[in-house]
Amino acid sequence: MKESKSKNKNKKHEKDIKPFIVYDSTVLVISTGVSALNLREFRQALQNVDISSIYHHFWGRFLQPQFDEPEFNNDFASWVRHAIHDGVLAERLSVVNPSDFENLEDLRQELIDLVEERLDESELIEWTKADYQFNFLLSQMLVVDTGVKINHPREFPDALDEMSEGSIFYHFIDARRRTPESTNDFSLWLRNFGDKYKDLAENLEAIDPYFSSLKFVRKFIITIFQMHLDRKS
Repeated sequence: MKESKSKNKNKKHEKDIKPFIVYDSTVLVISTGVSALNLREFRQALQNVDISSIYHHFWGRFLQPQFDEPEFNNDFASWVRHAIHDGVLAERLSVVNPSDFENLEDLRQELIDLVEERLDESELIEWTKADYQFNFLLSQMLVVDTGVKINHPREFPDALDEMSEGSIFYHFIDARRRTPESTNDFSLWLRNFGDKYKDLAENLEAIDPYFSSLKFVRKFIITIFQMHLDRKS
């Protein structure tokens, strides 16, 4: 009798949970007016540029058309390699994973430290003129309600398959910098169900999207949902 009451209580609780609202996003790229033509200027710019620009040059590629596989995962490494022709620093910058840092200021400091370390190693590289200047950009995100609502985790695999890449980016990547919990929107919503989907939420949080593409991230998320829901059925 007690078990039956408990089940009824859980059903009522799930019924009261608000639906997951799917948003779509696109970005408008804006110039900061800050640029650099050598590593000395580059270091100075890194120290002072709007923190949103640091974010853009690591994550902006996800919502920008890619006609081929990029050699580097962030714009800083690419510029150092192709404009400054410094393979050493480019390699060091290329392995920086923004997901490893608690906040963007820590990420900024890591970039500054790597550039300063390289400048200490070579006086010549400090004043080497780049083939072209680095222009610091930032993204203004435009977000719209798609009108799609998800009422239960069972609906997620099909809904994810229909979501735009802008939706995946907004809910799974950008959410990490705008939510107090620094997590994705999917996991945040799943935690409303208590322990029932706790493992699923944690598995989603364990995904590191940085060295992937939005297409791969979507497939991975769907797979995790399906595996978990199959175990629950």
